[in-house]
Amino acid sequence: MIAYLNGTITFKSPTYLIIECNQIGYLVNISLHTYSQVQDKEKQLIHTYYHVTENSLALYGFADELEKNLFVQLISVSGIGPSTARMALSSLAPSEIQRAILASDVKTVQSIKGVGPKSAQRIILELRDKVAKTASSETMSATKGNSFQEEALSALLALGFPRASAEKAINQASNSENTISGVEELIKKALKLL
Repeated sequence: MIAYLNGTITFKSPTYLIIECNQIGYLVNISLHTYSQVQDKEKQLIHTYYHVTENSLALYGFADELEKNLFVQLISVSGIGPSTARMALSSLAPSEIQRAILASDVKTVQSIKGVGPKSAQRIILELRDKVAKTASSETMSATKGNSFQEEALSALLALGFPRASAEKAINQASNSENTISGVEELIKKALKLL
């Protein structure tokens, strides 16, 4: 397997690169995320994944290890192939995909072209634990904050508050200068604002 290519990019397009290493030009399929990372570079190390099926051989390239790992995780899900995984990485940044999976945000995952509601749920179900192990601390804290807000909103709606005013109060409480340590604290601050 080819782990990476380190050479001169001789051709760039939003869907593939040709990278020359030792006088051999490799055609490497890429996402828009990787394209944006290498757009102004001539020499570059590209992490690769060599995909082999009985009908084709394809080399996929990534600007960083995080994107490559997420690609490999996505194609491990039943029904998600390399084209759909590359589309996902072109539609959303790797950190956005990780946040959506960790927060069980079906709507965001489903916004990827080629991913329906059942596939989105399958991606979340199968990858949540894997992504939790590899996600950065920034991604984890952003997800934790979002889940606090979702739980607080559910509680306020159960208490009979209208959705619009509950969301407004939660956003104001979340944006206050003091950090919020838990859902209970967020609900208390939101109730004071209502």
